[in-house]
Amino acid sequence: MVSMDDAVLARMEKGGKRYEVLVDPTLVDDFKENPDSINIDDFFVMDEVFHDAKGGERPTEEAIENTFATQDIIQITQIILEKGSIQLTTNQRKVMVEKMRQQIIHHIHSQAIDPKTKSPHPKTRIELALDECRYSVDPFKRLEDQVQDAVDKLKPLIPLSFESVKLAFKISGSTMGKVNQILRPYLKKEGWLEDGSWACVIECPGGMKGDLIGQVMQRSSDAEVKEM
Repeated sequence: MVSMDDAVLARMEKGGKRYEVLVDPTLVDDFKENPDSINIDDFFVMDEVFHDAKGGERPTEEAIENTFATQDIIQITQIILEKGSIQLTTNQRKVMVEKMRQQIIHHIHSQAIDPKTKSPHPKTRIELALDECRYSVDPFKRLEDQVQDAVDKLKPLIPLSFESVKLAFKISGSTMGKVNQILRPYLKKEGWLEDGSWACVIECPGGMKGDLIGQVMQRSSDAEVKEM
């Protein structure tokens, strides 16, 4: 359940009355798209409707029924989000915008590469380019959608290519357990060799290549890797 400090007010006015619910701002977009896709207990501070959430003033069941034609908190919240607005304090918006901005930068850094060098752009380079193109971050828009919007604006400034790479690893049997969980999400094939080593082939975003190799080498210093 989201805390009061992290929650925001979703508010709608009708018939001279306000109707408010306290929700997790990071899940608003997912809720709008499909309420069943999220844990409702994580979305609400409490599953109640208010006239004034800060003052604790609640509407009567009759008022709710007359306004929304239902007592169901999910349906009510859908209506409030569709016809109302999200109320953010200046500080809340600032924090949310910066958090989303850093997520966008991290995603581009880890997923994309410079097609000339085949290496990811430094985060600072991506950040400066976002400033240069004056990209406006929406704290409620889905990360995936904003990444695509940001990439479209960045491409005239920095070369970006979303390519995958295949890497072949040979890991000693004694350290296989330490690296398995790192490589497992990208695994294409695996097997044990006659000398007791574990071999695998993974496919990952080009921007993650260096980081993955580094993580493996930290846990298995004698690991062998080559790009296919």
